[in-house]
Amino acid sequence: MPFELMLRRLQRCTAISFYEDYVDVALRLILMKFFIAGIMQGSLIDPSLHTQNYRTLLAQWINDVFEDAEVYDPLAGHNDSIDYDETTGKQTFYNHNHMCGHEIDVLIAYAPEASMGTAIEMWEAYRNRKIVITISPMAHNWVVKFCSHMILDSLNCFQAALQNNSIQQLISQHNPQVDPLEV
Repeated sequence: MPFELMLRRLQRCTAISFYEDYVDVALRLILMKFFIAGIMQGSLIDPSLHTQNYRTLLAQWINDVFEDAEVYDPLAGHNDSIDYDETTGKQTFYNHNHMCGHEIDVLIAYAPEASMGTAIEMWEAYRNRKIVITISPMAHNWVVKFCSHMILDSLNCFQAALQNNSIQQLISQHNPQVDPLEV
C-alpha cells in the first residue's frame, strides 16, 4: 500500500489525537483534493460571468499551505462553458457535482451573493461527508449555514484562517464517519 494512502486512511480514522500536535506536518504529507466552488453567473441575466479573480487567489493560498494539494478549478478547463451546447453543459454540470460528492476532500465555496450552482456543489459535498468551507457574508442563508463546516466573511478572513491554522485544524479533526445529515 502506498505511503500516501496509508497516511490518508490513518488521518480519516477516529484516532486523530496523533495529529493534533502535528497538524501542520501531517497535512503537508497528505495529498488533499480541493474543489473551488463559487459564483460564476449568479443572477446575471446576460450571458456573462462575475469577476473570477478569486479563483487564482484561493488556489495560490491553498497551494502555499498544502504544498502537494490538488486544487480543481471548474472554470479553468471550461472558460467558454457559458456557450456550451446542451449536452456538453449537462455533462460538465453533472460531472462537477459528482466530483464534489465523491472525488474531493475539501470544497471551498466563494459566495459573495447567492449562487445556485455553488449551493448544489456545497450540498453534494456536505451530504457526502466532505469538508465545506464557505466564504460568504450571508451567514443566515440556510445553504451557507447548514451545509458548511466553517463560514468566513471574506477572502481576507479565509487567508487569515489559513495563516492561523484554523482551516488545517478543521481538516485534521474532520470525521467522515459522522453523518452530517443526522439531526
